[in-house]
Amino acid sequence: MNSENIIIQNLLRKYANHQISREEYDMLLSYIRKYDSVDDLTLVMDEDWQNLPLGFPVSEARSERLFKNIISDLVHSEGNTDIKSAGKKVKIWSLISMAAAALALIIMSIWIYTRNERPSGTPRNLTLSNDIASGGNKATLTLGNGKQINLNEAESGILVDGHHVTYNDGDAIDVLADGDSDLSNRQIQTITTPRGGTYQVTLSDGTKVWLNAASSLTYAADITGHGFRSVSLSGEAYFEVSKDTTHPFIVKTRGQEVKVLGTHFNISSYPDDKTIKTTLLEGSVRVNNMILKPNEQSILENSQLSIVPVNANQVVAWKNGKFVFVSEPIESIMTKLSRWYNVEVIYKGDFSDEIFTGSISRYDNISKILEKITFTQAVHFKVEGRRVTVMP
Repeated sequence: MNSENIIIQNLLRKYANHQISREEYDMLLSYIRKYDSVDDLTLVMDEDWQNLPLGFPVSEARSERLFKNIISDLVHSEGNTDIKSAGKKVKIWSLISMAAAALALIIMSIWIYTRNERPSGTPRNLTLSNDIASGGNKATLTLGNGKQINLNEAESGILVDGHHVTYNDGDAIDVLADGDSDLSNRQIQTITTPRGGTYQVTLSDGTKVWLNAASSLTYAADITGHGFRSVSLSGEAYFEVSKDTTHPFIVKTRGQEVKVLGTHFNISSYPDDKTIKTTLLEGSVRVNNMILKPNEQSILENSQLSIVPVNANQVVAWKNGKFVFVSEPIESIMTKLSRWYNVEVIYKGDFSDEIFTGSISRYDNISKILEKITFTQAVHFKVEGRRVTVMP
């Protein structure tokens, strides 16, 4: 942890213990205001995540209580005479500044609070009869003749060059027979990841695609052979499309078509999700008849398409080996965990109001993630075999 974060940590400990002086409080706020947004601040803290015994998630109820307390502190410390009762005018910039500082303090104060109070051993809200390891490199390649090949789990991806398919490092796919290895450049192939699997494919035009768990991508061996480049996706994938102005790149999912010339974007289109989400990192894409800009996400639900601003790096954190949850419902979190850890999730109770924020490696055992959530005291879990039960 760098020296600046150590200073912030010490100041926050004093804040959490109600021992901070006015001068120290002003110093703490000055550090927080250095960052352009709360996202920037949390990403800085996230760099040291593995060094933090607990970190966050934050339950919505606890966040709300802390938010009110910290806003009260901020209003008092700022001496802001423009904060009036409901219905009166306020200085918008002051509120935004205070809200950003408050949210940052919420995140880090809960870290300090829970770090100081963390019990030893397995938390009482997590019952384990066994632990479950994370997913890994797993995929099946289906050739145009119907032959299925279980790809090597020691490899991270495959390279399609039109006539041949090899692993990314150039190693041959051993189980390909002589008649299979010399492929027709018009052959249609499908790469499929199971629950608990991820894999990467480099298409013949140089486009790179990372498949998340329980996903499949269908493409032509020579993707530029028809005047345009077209693939079909089910599940989630991150695309780095090689630029080619003469061959538009098209991704087809259920009810949606994404068209680009060359850019980086993510699509989540699982059959059991109600929505299809397309997130742009750079460049531009056309989703049906709407244009996305960087850090925007289109949401297709019930044939209606809308666009919202997002932090695109958080959306694609899965591709870089992390889970990042930002004000996310527990049901959505558990759906992602079920796909990656290949577990069944059972609910005993209504959790529609439970929302969490947190970040953790995707390659930790499932207990690490569940443990962090249980410290919010909002839910607890029981893990039996490959079944996870969520309880109030």
